Amino acid sequence: MEFLVNIRIAWPHGMDPAQKDAVSAAERDRAAELAAAGHLVRMWRVPGRTENWGLWRAADPTELHAIISSLPVWPWMTVTVHALAVHPVDPLPPAPLSTTG
Repeated sequence: MEFLVNIRIAWPHGMDPAQKDAVSAAERDRAAELAAAGHLVRMWRVPGRTENWGLWRAADPTELHAIISSLPVWPWMTVTVHALAVHPVDPLPPAPLSTTG
């Protein structure tokens, strides 16, 4: 299943810069793992905001929740999820999920 996911990050005022840097680095590492497993397909930044839109794949909404909540930035996220269905005229059908992740 594919999902269009909007993630907004609200870092707390006064957050220790070293903690923020460490969480951000861990986030990049976890995102790379999820991309390698076929869960994170595409990611777009919203210019001027700490916000992004991503195309994610998971077996179902429960698995997607587990995936998204495994991200180190999870405590500071507001997430909106739109489940996507296959359209009969889509020129590029979704690829199957990797079984290695």
